[in-house]
Amino acid sequence: MMNQKFLLLCASVLAHFNISAQENLGYQKPSQSILDLADYAPAPATIIDSRRENMLLSYRSAYKSLDDLNHEEMRLGGLRINPVINISSTITYANNLKVKSLTAKEPTQIKGLPQNPKIAYVAFSPDEKTAAFTNTTATGLELWLVDIATATARRLTKLPLNANMGSPFEWFPDSRRLLISVMPAKRAALIDPKQTLPIGPTISVSDGNKAPNRTYQDLLKNPTDEANFEILTTAELHEIDLSGKSKLFKPADMYTSLSFSPDGNYLKITTLAKPFSYFVPYSRFAQKVNVYDKKGALIKLVNDLPLLEVMPKGFMAVSKYPRNMVWRADAPATLFYVQALDGGDAENKVDFRDELFLWDAPFKVSPRSFFKTPQRFSDIEWANDQLAVVTDYWYDTRNAKTYIINPTKPETPARKIDDRNYQDIYSDIGTFAKQKNKYGYYSLIVDGDNFYLIGDGYTKEGKFPFIDEYNYKTEAKKRLYQSTYTDKVENLYSFVDVAKGDIFCMLQSPTEYPNYYVRNIKEKDKLTQVTYTKNPFESLGKVHKEVVKYYRKDGVELSGTLYLPADYDRTKKEKLPLLIWAYPREFKDKNSAGQSTANSNAFTFPNYGSFLYWVTKGYAVLDNASFPIVGEGTTEPNDNFLQQLEYNAEAAINAVDSMGYIDRARVGIGGHSYGAFMTANLLTHTKLFACGIARSGAYNRTLTPFGFQSEQRNFWEMPQMYATMSPFNSADKMKTPMLLVHGEADNNPGTFTLQSERYFQALKGLGAPVRLVILPKESHGYVARENILHLLWEQEQFLDKHLKGSK
Repeated sequence: MMNQKFLLLCASVLAHFNISAQENLGYQKPSQSILDLADYAPAPATIIDSRRENMLLSYRSAYKSLDDLNHEEMRLGGLRINPVINISSTITYANNLKVKSLTAKEPTQIKGLPQNPKIAYVAFSPDEKTAAFTNTTATGLELWLVDIATATARRLTKLPLNANMGSPFEWFPDSRRLLISVMPAKRAALIDPKQTLPIGPTISVSDGNKAPNRTYQDLLKNPTDEANFEILTTAELHEIDLSGKSKLFKPADMYTSLSFSPDGNYLKITTLAKPFSYFVPYSRFAQKVNVYDKKGALIKLVNDLPLLEVMPKGFMAVSKYPRNMVWRADAPATLFYVQALDGGDAENKVDFRDELFLWDAPFKVSPRSFFKTPQRFSDIEWANDQLAVVTDYWYDTRNAKTYIINPTKPETPARKIDDRNYQDIYSDIGTFAKQKNKYGYYSLIVDGDNFYLIGDGYTKEGKFPFIDEYNYKTEAKKRLYQSTYTDKVENLYSFVDVAKGDIFCMLQSPTEYPNYYVRNIKEKDKLTQVTYTKNPFESLGKVHKEVVKYYRKDGVELSGTLYLPADYDRTKKEKLPLLIWAYPREFKDKNSAGQSTANSNAFTFPNYGSFLYWVTKGYAVLDNASFPIVGEGTTEPNDNFLQQLEYNAEAAINAVDSMGYIDRARVGIGGHSYGAFMTANLLTHTKLFACGIARSGAYNRTLTPFGFQSEQRNFWEMPQMYATMSPFNSADKMKTPMLLVHGEADNNPGTFTLQSERYFQALKGLGAPVRLVILPKESHGYVARENILHLLWEQEQFLDKHLKGSK
């Protein structure tokens, strides 16, 4: 009797304080209008050969299943590995392959594929007559081949491949052989940490040197992890011909990358070396880079990198050792690499930041310097012995410079051909067009004295892609083509044939699914369609869509794509609830912050990552609303983060409200990752919103003390900024309904699942109206159909309750 009275009293207290127990809720599905859009067959992924003759189409399901995620997984050194199959546990498989000639309307089904295939790592051979791919079975990974001419597939080997470090094969340049990563014949058994007693404590030591590192996930934690990491990343290299005959090429080691020289006579192999680290991922472990001849004999150790736990702070910090070591694209066998002249420390004052080197095989002569960059090296594009294009940049000023240089005669003065804020998209000159050269590598197209530039063509009036002929001697430009569509969006990709004027492009409109075409820029309106993917979202055909532009109170121009329901009468202007989806981005000037890539002519493509589905439920939706955070001069963007968030949000609501479409008392905000962080802050510090949805965010910035997002300063430099920006610290002020969502196995730096769990505990303890949903097995982005459909249901219930229900 006493126990019964006590339980009744507890129930009464719980009801009084509105505290509920955990919900035991099974998977749910959203309403039919949302489900119809969420369940669709995605267009195939496309790989096109360099001659633009054939394309491989890879088909997949829209989502994985929860069963796909329910496998054994080991998280080591920044990797997530399925130790049974020996491939990344996060990989997405294709389930069918087709081949299509660019001149044919329909693709051809490839015959002989494995039953219920799980296809990954599809790659043409250098001669593009064959393609290789992996097929995952219940017990391991197989290598398969496709003959393009006959559209026939066959298994090449049963040797168990090791794809734990990425693609498990590399084509020899002759297209008759492949180098494959194979599980070692005498691989040690993995150690089960649950069955093994530790031999001692785990000890980490700081030697007094500063080692600021971001909050990486999935790091090694103890000697058992180290042993398992070494076992899983160790492979043998085998050479296999197209008949399936194989032989050992290199013995077992921790191989991370393989690349043949353009002439095929040398092979660069990178391997990991000990010691390992508990503080950084494997990409910063010790590495050795060796070059071998094509038979596997060692030619030279070309780079010996130590463990990099200690790095200077800031985004411009780099290793002081040689980096970016790759084969020069237009030479038979020459290595290119970069080395910092400032010790890798951006705070050191120097005239030049980086030095560029070339090193000819067989490496009997010392490397030769050929250029020094005033800013941090970004990229190099090769043309020939006399021509290369180099780009450097500096994050703090958002500046990028582009130079034309002579790599053979470094004494020849470089010519600076572009100097701009790289966030200023309206001034972008485009990218230099490339084509496959005689070595099978891609180098710049040189036509007499001309290069070609392909640009996105963003302007204040819209997107109008262009092709320019650029004379590298006179620096004169001639516009060969510019898109003039005002009812479609055109994207220009690469030349099919420069002499003929054929270029590969894509066209789309709000109701026309993006499809590939070949455009001839020498013959007006000559356009040949290549793919014929149909619109899977026809129910959105009558939805009203427009890009709205507006200003926030400090004069920064903003924009967003506004969607209104198909049956909405824009003359009567019934007041709708509004949903805003956004993601903050940092800028160093107001001009670039106010520029927009939004285009009302782009295809209307709904997905779980936005609110667009809700336009079918009677909501107005402002998608991808601009949320710039600007810090000009010596002021950093985050110095006024909260104020600028409010400016952005208020301006967005005012813009749509001024059109007469919405009830500003019924506005919801949402975002993913940094957008979730934004959402929590807006709900906490403003009264603009009736509710919000925050997915996979970080809410306590003291848990990311060495920087986050685009913030380089650490917590101890700016403790007040970290504290002010953390919604966790203001949890007592948060009174607006919020739906918190997080993947159970988030792998993104900083956004540990613990962030949402602890934030929810704080909010619940302080009486805030909040609901926490943890999606089983999911990482930072969600992939399982069951979880995504349930997420949509959760959002639908939450929004209907707090927006529609508040009318």
